[in-house]
Amino acid sequence: MPGAAQIPHLLIVDDDERIRGLLQKFLIRNGFLVTAARDAAHARRLLAGLEFNMIVLDVMMPGEDGLSLTRDLRARRVATPILLLTARGETRERIEGLEAGADDYLPKPFEPKELLLRINAILRRVPSEVQAGPKYLTLGPLRYDQDRGELWQGESPVRLTATEMALMRIFAAHAGEVVSRADLIDELGRDRQAATEEGAGDRAVDVQITRLRRKIEPDPREPRYLQTVRGLGYMLAPD
Repeated sequence: MPGAAQIPHLLIVDDDERIRGLLQKFLIRNGFLVTAARDAAHARRLLAGLEFNMIVLDVMMPGEDGLSLTRDLRARRVATPILLLTARGETRERIEGLEAGADDYLPKPFEPKELLLRINAILRRVPSEVQAGPKYLTLGPLRYDQDRGELWQGESPVRLTATEMALMRIFAAHAGEVVSRADLIDELGRDRQAATEEGAGDRAVDVQITRLRRKIEPDPREPRYLQTVRGLGYMLAPD
């Protein structure tokens, strides 16, 4: 069965909380996974632990500015595309940004639609091997990294048992499709570490599904993401 389509993951870096929030909401509405950082130091911590398809970076920030961060990332051979945002739109400033290694430069104030068009244009022209970051599934405030088999809430990992990790791998590989209880038992039985935790019988699967729901559902009694399809099995329905 086919896996879920990859959602581009953007890192927004801006010291203005209002602008940061507006950009994040706008880009999420337009189909992106978005993580926000309040300054260059915060961005560095996020970049150390996550991969992104693009960085949208404000130039004028207290402490380390966007140009300095751009130069340093390029010096360390970080190839992630960078779109700089700044209130200073003079030609000299744009040239300085591009010379630092940015892929594009957008003066403030700007129309949100222009930002969207520039982001999509950069993503289209970046080689696929550069922009192919990890594949994520979004479950409300949670995101599941399919490549690493990790579940995150914001910047904090959600601890999963071996069996829960195995279940997430199975469901993520077949997101939006029904997986029968028999298939789950068979798949878990092949995973030695998961099989040793609780076994892989009907009752064990039901117990593990209940435990996993406690970690991913806003209300485990009314599952939104890990749904029971009566008479057929279970289905993971990400956002």
